[in-house]
Amino acid sequence: MLTTIGNISAHVGEKVKLGVWLYNRRSSGKIQFLQLRDGTGMIQGVMVKSQVSPETWEQAADLTQESSLYIEGTVREDERSPSGFEMDVTGIEVIQTAEEYPIALKEHGVEFLMDHRHLWIRSPRQRSILRIRAEIIRAMQDWLNGEGFTLVDPPVLTPSSCEGTTNLFHTKYFDEDAYLTQSGQLYMEAAAMALGRVYSFGPTFRAEKSKTRRHLIEFWMIEPEMAFVDHEENLRIQERMVAHVVQHILQHCRDELKVLKRDTSALEKVKAPFPRITYDEAVHLLNREGMEFSWGEDFGAPHETKIAESFDKPVFITHYPTGTKAFYMKPDPERSEVVLCDDLIAPEGYGEVVGGSQRIDDPRLLEERFQQHQLSQEAYEWYMDLRKYGSVPHSGFGLGLERTVAWICGLDHVRETIPFPRMLNRLYP
Repeated sequence: MLTTIGNISAHVGEKVKLGVWLYNRRSSGKIQFLQLRDGTGMIQGVMVKSQVSPETWEQAADLTQESSLYIEGTVREDERSPSGFEMDVTGIEVIQTAEEYPIALKEHGVEFLMDHRHLWIRSPRQRSILRIRAEIIRAMQDWLNGEGFTLVDPPVLTPSSCEGTTNLFHTKYFDEDAYLTQSGQLYMEAAAMALGRVYSFGPTFRAEKSKTRRHLIEFWMIEPEMAFVDHEENLRIQERMVAHVVQHILQHCRDELKVLKRDTSALEKVKAPFPRITYDEAVHLLNREGMEFSWGEDFGAPHETKIAESFDKPVFITHYPTGTKAFYMKPDPERSEVVLCDDLIAPEGYGEVVGGSQRIDDPRLLEERFQQHQLSQEAYEWYMDLRKYGSVPHSGFGLGLERTVAWICGLDHVRETIPFPRMLNRLYP
């Protein structure tokens, strides 16, 4: 029966069998050191020439990078090993001797690595990122489930835009026009009116011709929506969830963060509550720091970075001008030129990771917004129905998974945060 490297600590002193790939091999003449991986971790196998058959020794010597094999040996503790354990190898069974591996253990250019993304994800760094991504998803869903949220799956094909934009991928739905979703939010509002507190988790698509390090064409979002929740409570829910996720990763992904050489001191500070500033205050901060910025403009990456530098953990920017935000956001009752919304800006220059708002619940005001944004009454008739039949105060937010992964992992570009990134000029592999 096979065991795994991830479970090797339970087998100290025992003889085990692993299914592995060879990551690297070196030899001192009488000893071969085999760096082995199985997807759950890495371990060094030590083969002593005098303790195995000549055939086994030669089989090991002929192994190439990424060759696959079954390997048997005894597990022992070793403080010098990064994993804390090594394996004294007594036998191997070669499954396949790999051809010359394209990604040798040396530096490669980004485009080359992206062309070989299907192989690049085998490397320790990429494996660590994808493991952390999976744990972030687990932490978010566990937290939401524990808070009484219900998972609901909105459609990927939609008849209209969520935010009234034109940056959509168009397709034909038989004889009708359809689009790949840019957000499940409108459908989640309907679900919240049925189930109270809901969330979706799935892929979204933006046909923006952007090449920045923060943008992907296809990305994943988690989108909670809550009935009977106002702007203030929405902020508290966001900060509690984000703080939980970061602390979960610090607790459960220490080894992966070490592989990434992530300085975790900044992450240790991510605990609720988070600081808050209004859009007005953010504009004043930028002007005070020597950045020209006029009221009514939207923040770009340099602006978000400058704002974040004034804080040592994520910061909420609230009450944006109505004209910069989506049609469904509720105006501040005390100041109609701004809306009850927020962007959560991550520290260390990672920008917006969460965007949320209280939604308009007044049918007359929503109808005015349709007219102002020149939205089709027919396409949004079902959305208007939510305000006709038992409308209530409600709020929600969307968290971009890839930007969150980039921030927590300390990555320079979101292309490493998803197994197979889709970018402006990349649809392969």
